[in-house]
Amino acid sequence: MDNGYDVDYTFNEAFSLIVNCRDQKGIDYFWHKLSAVPEAEICGWCKDQFGVYWQVLPANWEEVLYGGSEEQVRRVNEAFMEMKKFNLEVLEKVKLGTGSPV
Repeated sequence: MDNGYDVDYTFNEAFSLIVNCRDQKGIDYFWHKLSAVPEAEICGWCKDQFGVYWQVLPANWEEVLYGGSEEQVRRVNEAFMEMKKFNLEVLEKVKLGTGSPV
């Protein structure tokens, strides 16, 4: 970040950019291009080589995480909290009760 003062400001979690993706292929593509700090990856967030945080999300992320019955939403969110990047296939299976969150 640049400004007219002699300070060393850097990017942090308070600022992030969002990439909305149509499908898993898009999520995988942008994640591969942007993620440079594996230890910063969590719940769809990654950090690039410049320290900028990105949220790489499916365009319908609200439906993915909050669509369905109360039990389905609970299962999906529990599974997602354990993920680094969105895995739509796993989340759909968890939602339907046919898959494991791992």
